[in-house]
Amino acid sequence: MWSPGRAPFARIVSLLSFVFVLWVAFPGTAAAQQKIGYIDSQYILDRLPEYQTVQQKLDQVEQQWRSEIQDARDRVEELRQEYQARELLYTDEEREQRKQEITEARREVESLRQRYFGPDGQLFSRQRELMRPIQERILAAVEEVATSEGYDYVLDQSGDVLFMFARDQYDLSDTVLRELGVDVERQQQDRSATTGNQSPRGNPGGINN
Repeated sequence: MWSPGRAPFARIVSLLSFVFVLWVAFPGTAAAQQKIGYIDSQYILDRLPEYQTVQQKLDQVEQQWRSEIQDARDRVEELRQEYQARELLYTDEEREQRKQEITEARREVESLRQRYFGPDGQLFSRQRELMRPIQERILAAVEEVATSEGYDYVLDQSGDVLFMFARDQYDLSDTVLRELGVDVERQQQDRSATTGNQSPRGNPGGINN
């Protein structure tokens, strides 16, 4: 199954670097007045219906492409077994030709693997294409929440910032979900009914450094 890996909203350096930048930019008591909140972008994604749709689409194409690669591997194995069974019957020219066919079939397997799942492969491109509208919606919602409630910074708990400790009451994830039109309370009730009691996320708030 396809996995999104790191959340795509972590436009943030490490926590220590962030604190250093904040200290340099706002020395003394000014830094202490900065209002900081945080979100968990993976938590938000997991509760967006359109994200589930994206996952399903990506899983489908991944399964299709893996099946195609497996067919190519099966072809290599067929050629290899045929060569072993008939090697003594081949002329030298036929033997070299069959070896070349096996080599080319193996290259085709690797070519397919790189085309679909390589660093610049089609799965990555499809993921980026399908995720971009969702990313933009979440970023817009975060900006709206931050602006309307007076936050100077909103960090991403799912990103590259290392949270040694964070109070739930400063978590803006549910507020962002509501901004996105998600019925958070209904989802929590549905999840509790299927998986048992779950601890609710904290109330919206901010961290004053």
